[in-house]
Amino acid sequence: MQNSFNLALLAPEIILAVVALAVLIIDASGKSETRRLTFGLSIATLLLLTAVSAVQWSNGAQGEAFSGLFVTDSLSHFLKILSYIAVAVTLIYGRSYVEQRDMVARGGEYYTLALLALLGQMVMISAGNLITIYLGLELMSLALYAMVALRRDDVQATEAAMKYFVLGSLASGVLLYGMSMIYGATGDLSLEGISLAISTGNLERLPLVFGVVFIVSGLAFKLAAAPFHMWAPDVYQGAPTAVTLVVGAAPKIAAFAIALRLLVDGLHGLAMDWQPMLLVLAVASLVIGNLAAIAQSNFKRMLAYSTISHMGFVFLGMMAGVVDGSTEGAGTAYGASLFYVIIYVLTTLSTFGLILLLSRKGFECENLTDLKGLNRRNPVLAGILLLSMFSLAGIPPLAGFYAKLVVLQALISAGYVWVAVVAVIFSLIGAFYYLRVVKMAYFDEPEGEAIPGGSGALANGVMSVNGLLVIGLGILPGGLMALCISVIENSLSF
Repeated sequence: MQNSFNLALLAPEIILAVVALAVLIIDASGKSETRRLTFGLSIATLLLLTAVSAVQWSNGAQGEAFSGLFVTDSLSHFLKILSYIAVAVTLIYGRSYVEQRDMVARGGEYYTLALLALLGQMVMISAGNLITIYLGLELMSLALYAMVALRRDDVQATEAAMKYFVLGSLASGVLLYGMSMIYGATGDLSLEGISLAISTGNLERLPLVFGVVFIVSGLAFKLAAAPFHMWAPDVYQGAPTAVTLVVGAAPKIAAFAIALRLLVDGLHGLAMDWQPMLLVLAVASLVIGNLAAIAQSNFKRMLAYSTISHMGFVFLGMMAGVVDGSTEGAGTAYGASLFYVIIYVLTTLSTFGLILLLSRKGFECENLTDLKGLNRRNPVLAGILLLSMFSLAGIPPLAGFYAKLVVLQALISAGYVWVAVVAVIFSLIGAFYYLRVVKMAYFDEPEGEAIPGGSGALANGVMSVNGLLVIGLGILPGGLMALCISVIENSLSF
């Protein structure tokens, strides 16, 4: 499998690229304002990709293509399958929303751009070289910038797209500058070559450390960690909710993937330098995210600050991998971070999915007051909202509790007891704004018109499965956690 041009390893990417262009052409010649053919073709493609990646994984397909630019391993198969599922669920939840707001009436760019953004995420997940990382990152980012601005008649969405584009371009430049410094110090662009060069100990240390600083800053922006979080609240609130879910779910998997590839695979020899940086980012994210979320009255903006706090937990797991030069607990620590990202994406799909299902033409279910009395109007969706909020707050026996627990265990095992205490304190503070949402849904009197009960059988069915997974992965988390640790240990070198 080490053939330099082994295109079989790129089968999912090739299929998606061809279908995305086909969807664009078919959509241009179609006259349906609902774009049902485009939607159906997109979902069918994601199901096909899931099957292809699953078969490749089960058959042990792994190796490099294009002289190490592209890497296929257990981690890439696993994360790609998760990305396919996340994008498919996103499109199902958002279908009614985009149709009612004429976002697909003039053209189905929503679906095409979502597929192209997914293609960029897949390239990021399988990147084995600095060039491939940047290529995938820009492909994903450019598609997301365009998606945020899809409603050209919406001033708020246009403003959010402009902020996202400007700050995103700046962050990409910072990341690229850090990569250039790493290349200048090591003379290699491949992650494996960079790791080997650093392990020799004969390199100039100053440019390496500066390069790491810029790379960590760029990654923090993509993961919406404080203090590089400025774009997240405005983009989450300003973008159409169907686009907010595209931005907030699957891209986090890809951003976490390049963080693993860069920091663990390529720069693990500098762990003593980047781990303290992650510590600062994690604590800042926990403090700023949880405190700022309390003051929000807009549900989407509150969830944006919630995201910032959760990225703090992801970084806490990553910074516990190396202790005094020992990597004994690295697999468990990095596996805990991966598990946390998966649970975060799962709950993000349910929370923003609820907003999409509760919205209707002429009404955006965005403010917290819009959720008042939800239990009386729709007990099923209110129950899923309760499960999602309790999971995000870390209340047992839901998935979010176990996700926080394994990260805290990794921290304590690494000797960061005081950091674990800080994380618990701010998690308790954060529970306030989650419980406030539940209180409004169950104990406040309804306001305004009755909220509709969903957007069709398919979306309601997927939402029910989403809610059950939040419970199921909290009660029986062992299988998924073991899988996370396994793919980390089998795919990354540390």
